Amino acid sequence: MKKVKVAAPATVANVCCGFDILGFAVDAPCDEVVLTLTDTPGVTMKSITGDGGRLPLEAGKNTASVAVQSYLNAIQESTGVAIELIKKLPLGSGMGSSAASAAAALVAINALFDDRLSRSELIVHAMESERIACGSAHADNVAPSLLGGFVLVRGYAPLDVIKVPIKAKLFCTLAHPHLELKTEDSRKVLKPTISLKDAITQNGNTAGLMVGLMSEDYELIGRSLQDVIAEPIRSLFIPGFDQVRNLCKEAGALGCGISGSGPTMFALSKDQHTAEKVGQVLKAHFAKNNLNSDSHVSQINLDGAKIIG
Repeated sequence: MKKVKVAAPATVANVCCGFDILGFAVDAPCDEVVLTLTDTPGVTMKSITGDGGRLPLEAGKNTASVAVQSYLNAIQESTGVAIELIKKLPLGSGMGSSAASAAAALVAINALFDDRLSRSELIVHAMESERIACGSAHADNVAPSLLGGFVLVRGYAPLDVIKVPIKAKLFCTLAHPHLELKTEDSRKVLKPTISLKDAITQNGNTAGLMVGLMSEDYELIGRSLQDVIAEPIRSLFIPGFDQVRNLCKEAGALGCGISGSGPTMFALSKDQHTAEKVGQVLKAHFAKNNLNSDSHVSQINLDGAKIIG
């Protein structure tokens, strides 16, 4: 096989209380890549569509090509690779756009080399692409995009990633207002230290969310979807954040928060009907604030990136 096409899903990182350590994958939207082995050594970005000409074609600056080059270095191969990137995730949306590109490219190159590495072993190479995208090699987007499901990054030194065995059947609503927030900018506004009180609260919520997911305790999930560290600051970038979060809960959502660094908002619900109703609430709220928005409803994607051609 010398050519393969892969789709990798959008992700919700942080999941309120799990800053840089929690994330999950959704069914749509997805980025797609086509990788072709060539006779000319080196990784090249052949084309990018769907980005409005904004993403770099320079191989050392694009997350897809950086991830592929890291992979090739690791397996000590110098084969040429041409990458076609089809962007379907909006840039600066908080839905793991850069991570999806990298995850798709890694699953593709791994398939072309007979799956020499496991999905978990691909994570470190995807993290290198995140480093060039936002200055931080975090795994809470790339890991769920590669592995699917809910993922816990227990530690970074050394990297310790666990796919959470969830029993809860959840539907996710994503609402993306047509704003753009760069992850690196959203990280800069965060405080470098937190109080002991906030640390205790955040740890309790993270642990509660894990127990809720694994025991199908929906009330516990709802109580645990609270962030006292990043969200109070990042919510200032989203018009009427507190109001719309309350409206989502009134519509039946278990909880609501910022997807990644924003401005996309996510909500978790027990059924599709509620999730769609919450999507309407979010879209109506953004419209009242003179913002167009896109919404997506799906179950949790348990499989991650997949070959589609």
